[in-house]
Amino acid sequence: MPQYRLSPRAERDIEAILEWSHEHFGERGRLRYEALVMRAIFDVAADPDRAGSHARPEITAAARTYHLRHSRDHVSAAIGKVRHPRHFLVYRLLDDGRVEIGRVLHDVVDLKRHLPDEYRARGPDE
Repeated sequence: MPQYRLSPRAERDIEAILEWSHEHFGERGRLRYEALVMRAIFDVAADPDRAGSHARPEITAAARTYHLRHSRDHVSAAIGKVRHPRHFLVYRLLDDGRVEIGRVLHDVVDLKRHLPDEYRARGPDE
């Protein structure tokens, strides 16, 4: 199994997303979205440079983003597809080879306002 780590902030993001999904789409909707989020995490952990991922050097050298829509076809048909996923992962590859998921954000948020501090690019004098 691919190795990954969720930041505390990413864990809270996922909990909030799944709670919202449950409130608006019921238990089955929450289960579909949960399966999609986990599939996307497994996909980037297995191949951090996979198709659909984007290097984000304006954030920091190691940061990447990956929209959940790129993993829609990898979720079991028995669970069902999320038609219009609206979130993306912000992640980076750690020195030990694991992928760290820093945030799971809605695709309309201002990315720079919602970054974990350790993902923010630092200037040469910092």
